[in-house]
Amino acid sequence: MKKTILLILFLFTGIVTAIGFGFHHLFPFKELPYDDDQEGLKDQVLIKFSHVVAENTPKGLAVDRFARLVEEKSDGKIKVAVFPNGSLYSDIEEVSALEEGKVQMIAPATSKLQMLSPKWGVLDLPFIFPNQEAARYGLEGPIGRELLQTLDGTDIKGLALWSNGFKQLTTNEKVIKKPEDVSGQKFRIMQSPVLDAQFTMLRADGIQHQFNDTYSLLDRKEIDGEENTVSNIYSKGFYNVQQNMTITNHGYLAYAVMINRSFWDEQDEETKNIILEAMKEATAWNEKQALEKNKEQLQYIRENSSMNIHTLTKKERKEWLKALSPLYKKYEEEFGPSLMKEAIKLRDGNF
Repeated sequence: MKKTILLILFLFTGIVTAIGFGFHHLFPFKELPYDDDQEGLKDQVLIKFSHVVAENTPKGLAVDRFARLVEEKSDGKIKVAVFPNGSLYSDIEEVSALEEGKVQMIAPATSKLQMLSPKWGVLDLPFIFPNQEAARYGLEGPIGRELLQTLDGTDIKGLALWSNGFKQLTTNEKVIKKPEDVSGQKFRIMQSPVLDAQFTMLRADGIQHQFNDTYSLLDRKEIDGEENTVSNIYSKGFYNVQQNMTITNHGYLAYAVMINRSFWDEQDEETKNIILEAMKEATAWNEKQALEKNKEQLQYIRENSSMNIHTLTKKERKEWLKALSPLYKKYEEEFGPSLMKEAIKLRDGNF
């Protein structure tokens, strides 16, 4: 019996030894081949860029172009994942999401930033830009620089101001020609005290709703109309549920391109320079695209819808200016004398 046990132990020990040492020589360990696709993955920078409009709009196109430029200039080291149409955050949620670092970049309408500083409301003043040249100067000049500086000391860094274009009015009631034509109607507006004050002054109701809810609200006739750029009226199909559009150019839709400050501070200088260089190129490209898209899409609506489209005459525009000019006095103290002085210069074409 003892001999049997000893024999079993001897055999077991031999097997273990063979496994531990002998097989190693029979099947030596081979190092896996080098996979250059994995090189640098740990150093790759991922930017989640959320926005609420369609991809075929001036902002949507500019975001996509920025993403491509960043990836090209960084040889793939920096990736920009784009989330359009409010698929990640709504226009009401996105600023808070950026502050909390849940997303790295957003480009909200400047109207939404009055929660951070009331000065952003200056861009919502009626007829502040008489033409595109004035809009460019407003966004790139003293006003634009001062507005971006209001973000200093916050969790947000401002990179640039982008354009969508001039805002128009759409409604079902009747073609709007005079200020009194909007009286008693409900218009969807963005979250902006200045925009709310405009419609109150016109004796209309400015109803604040998420951008992506606007179509259904119009379709159910819960609101009478809305103000927006031709690009957004086209891309969201508002022309299918509205009978009339008036080319008023009464307001301007601009976007502030912003990045989470903590995320920005973590990046090395090379990464920062690539982002800034790509942003500069995308910004210059954006203005041209905005002009082209609004023009093309207005023509499409003219030719492919039953909308009645009216453009304000010079006389009608003067009536609107007169009706809404008290807002400049109303907000002088809140925006500050220097900012308001620049705004009035732009409105009057003295820039």
